[in-house]
Amino acid sequence: MSTVTKKAVSTISSILETSEDGTVWEKLCTIKSYPALGGAPEQLETTDLEDDSQTFVPGVQAMEAMEAMEFLANYTLESYLAVKGKSGKELHYRMSMGKDSVDGVAVWNGQHFVYLNEGEVNGVREMTISVSPSSKIEIIAKEPANA
Repeated sequence: MSTVTKKAVSTISSILETSEDGTVWEKLCTIKSYPALGGAPEQLETTDLEDDSQTFVPGVQAMEAMEAMEFLANYTLESYLAVKGKSGKELHYRMSMGKDSVDGVAVWNGQHFVYLNEGEVNGVREMTISVSPSSKIEIIAKEPANA
C-alpha cells in the first residue's frame, strides 16, 4: 500500500484577521503577500583564544529581517479606511493558511499601521500593512478552540 505525501501547499486561502479580545475575529483585508512568520536566532559569538575558528550559540530569535512585518494588499478607499480605523492599537492577529486552516494558523499580538504605496504606469494601487509584533509568532495545527 502506497502512502501519498504532500509535496507542497499553495498560498491560496491565506487570510489575515484581527481581534480585540482574541475570541471574535474579523478579516482585516484581503492580502496579496505576507512576510516571513519568524526568523533565525541572533548568533552570539563564543570564540575564545584557544579556538582556530569562530564559534556561536543561538540568542534571541529574530521576528524577521525587517523591523516590522509587511503585508501587501490592493488599495481601495474602503479597505484602506477599514484598516486605518484599526491601526495604532494593540490587537490579536492570526493568519489562517489554507481552506478551513488546513495548513495551520499563525497567531501573535501587535499593532499595525497602513500606508499607500508608490504607483506606476499600467499598475494597480497597493497599500502596505506594517505590523509591529509584541509577542512571539506561534504556528499551530488548527485554530484555537475559542476562535
